[in-house]
Amino acid sequence: MTPPTVLSAAGPSRRRPRGPNWYGLALRAMAWIAYPALAGLAFLLLSLAVVSWLPAYAAAGHALYRWRTGEDERCFTGTLRAFGGYWRMLWRHSLASTAAFAVLVVNVVFLAGQPSPMAFALLAAQVGVLTAFVPYHLALAAAAAVDGPLADRPRLRRRALVLAFGSPRRGLLLLAVAVAAPLVALPLAVGPLLFGPTLPLLVALHLAAPRGGS
Repeated sequence: MTPPTVLSAAGPSRRRPRGPNWYGLALRAMAWIAYPALAGLAFLLLSLAVVSWLPAYAAAGHALYRWRTGEDERCFTGTLRAFGGYWRMLWRHSLASTAAFAVLVVNVVFLAGQPSPMAFALLAAQVGVLTAFVPYHLALAAAAAVDGPLADRPRLRRRALVLAFGSPRRGLLLLAVAVAAPLVALPLAVGPLLFGPTLPLLVALHLAAPRGGS
């Protein structure tokens, strides 16, 4: 009698496929496109009231942070759900920041047409404040997203100041990514609108997250 054939454990049925898992890589790449885009869309819709942009930005950051920590992947509806809490927390700050930004822009436009040395010095100061405006509010939205809508407001502002200006390298990184993100997303039709706000926010969330977080 012919003895039965015994398949070894290293046979074809037990072998693991070699090479990268292209299917998993493709899914992860699609997630990095889809979820920031959905959060960006929700942010744009919530920002139509103009003065609501800061609470909307923090809410988008909160949804993205929950996605990155594996708690919830619903970035669009998560942004909409979180907006109410962040509105109560940040609407005064958002209103003041919107008014300050409008004044700064008007001052820059006016001073740019003045030839005097004093006007040039004031213009440089206004541009400097506008430049600092970007990393601070990006850091504020990220810190609020990580800490939640019930965070202590004075502590949150201090944390945002440290995050934005405590390290020159970190502040320059936030400013650079805020400027570069819309340019990187230009090949997509609505890329600057969807990814311009959310890609810098993902970087800020990474910097604001506690050790061991995402």
